Amino acid sequence: MSAPLLLRGARLLGSAEPVDVLVREGRIDAVGAVDDRAAEVHELDGRWLLPGLWDEHVHFSQWSMTAPRLDVSSAGSAADVAAAVRDRLAVSPAGAATTLVGYGYRDGLWPDVPSTALLDLVAPDRAVVLVGGDLHSVWSNSAALRRYSVPWTDDLLREEACFELVAALGAMTDAELDDLVDAAARQAASRGVVGVVDLEMRWNVGDWPRRVARGIRSLRVETGVYRDHLDRAIEAGLRTGDELAGGEGLLRMGPLKVLIDGSLNTRTAYCDHPYSGADGGRGVLTVDPDELDDLLHRAVAAGIRPTVHAIGDAAASVALDALGRVGGGRIEHAQLLADADVPRFARLGVVAGVQPEHALDDRDVADRYWAGRTGRAFALRSLIDSGATVVLGSDAPVAPLDPWVAMAAAVARARPGDEPWHPEQRVSVQEAITASTRVRRLQPRTGDVADLVVVERDPLTATAEQLRAMPVAATLLAGRFTHRS
Repeated sequence: MSAPLLLRGARLLGSAEPVDVLVREGRIDAVGAVDDRAAEVHELDGRWLLPGLWDEHVHFSQWSMTAPRLDVSSAGSAADVAAAVRDRLAVSPAGAATTLVGYGYRDGLWPDVPSTALLDLVAPDRAVVLVGGDLHSVWSNSAALRRYSVPWTDDLLREEACFELVAALGAMTDAELDDLVDAAARQAASRGVVGVVDLEMRWNVGDWPRRVARGIRSLRVETGVYRDHLDRAIEAGLRTGDELAGGEGLLRMGPLKVLIDGSLNTRTAYCDHPYSGADGGRGVLTVDPDELDDLLHRAVAAGIRPTVHAIGDAAASVALDALGRVGGGRIEHAQLLADADVPRFARLGVVAGVQPEHALDDRDVADRYWAGRTGRAFALRSLIDSGATVVLGSDAPVAPLDPWVAMAAAVARARPGDEPWHPEQRVSVQEAITASTRVRRLQPRTGDVADLVVVERDPLTATAEQLRAMPVAATLLAGRFTHRS
């Protein structure tokens, strides 16, 4: 039995006077004026205390692996990326057996075209693979196509071909990957994160208990599965919300995730109307509605909650229809919605899992390819006003695993120095915080699990820029410090 912990002098959001918070056996035992002589005292000195934050959509292995990779997210053209590859090879001429991996390009507005031949000019012998910023495309050179047995093409690899190559890039030892995961988990805790929903395409049900056994205990994790692992999960008797064996109370079974369309940047998100200037293309519905029904019914019958990836408005309509037939679930992204579909979320019991930072990444490409429709894009205000439950995430590595970044984007709809993009869809700081916690409120209460974050500034009075850079003083998981500045 651990000693009680007394957090003395905490300010709760929306309250004027500091209070003491007593934590006993992983839960909040008292809030107010507390005197427990047996408790370990931690002075907060008037810092703000709020419930711990969740990132409701991450690809944790992919996020962890970005640390050693070449970041090309700032590139404004294919030529810029090729120059960055050339420069990296000049200072890091590793052997031909090593693949140079980069990430983060977004080619939707580039003046030139990414091609295999262009990368061949700067890297004729060394394999180069660049993962798109939305994880839905890959740009490779000829050496990489040969190495990974991909038929030669001068174009990007998209959707399933992309996912297969990205999976091959993750072929490292468990120990190597777990070292990267440990560092990423600690970094997440340093931003006030207490839990994540990990939607990695790997069989994470096996990965995370091994990591906990190694001492990676900075986060709670809910592990999702994809359709190719659904039978395995059902045969193992796994149900959403179940604790995973070996997880020491930190790990739970998450949802089934089904991708039914692509992304905006690749113009593969499935839309009701054609993309502007895209030769009449409306994107791609990657799962037939009857097949989607079968997958969702099988999952729900086995106790596994369904989550559907839908970015285009036509895909969202298909997803809402299917989820309505199984009693609800969740739609991830919901980036473009038909007006008539917004109230269906609340009516059907469908949660909207959104990534507000994507709105800032995609605003220019959306204005180009979804011209005349962007008032319905990233419609957080409309969803909340309709009664829908909205939860926030990052989709890391598409955006940083940092809930303060997501909250700032939701509140401002702009980065510092930019004009707000469709400001009518902004939400309040209170709503953004609520959507980033599992308790769905601003203040911790007696009886809560002591998953908590301590910050140096009052989020309710912070500017969007201050929210984005919020200083985190401490993070606690069931009363155990996972971060202290």
